[in-house]
Amino acid sequence: MTRAEILSGIKQAEEEAMALVARANETKNKMISEAHAESKEILKRADEDGLKYAESEINKARKKIDKEREKIIEKGAAQAEENKTNAKKNVAKATKFILTEFERAVNA
Repeated sequence: MTRAEILSGIKQAEEEAMALVARANETKNKMISEAHAESKEILKRADEDGLKYAESEINKARKKIDKEREKIIEKGAAQAEENKTNAKKNVAKATKFILTEFERAVNA
């Protein structure tokens, strides 16, 4: 082999190596780009799932609060009714007491 042929072979091998490196870089860049796109999609889905979960938990809490509010209202209404009944029972006693005290004050 002549020197020119050897140099030509080396030059061809260098060109092939550079082409391989260029293709490898293209593949690497494509894979990185795909990984970025996939990670963005994963983050987007995670955000959506997080929002759905938070909304679900908020709705559960609202339902619990509504139930507690209803219990408190029912308890308050029952207590008010009991107070009303007790007050009605004591009207006669109170009237008698006031009259007695009035008579005592007048007669004194």
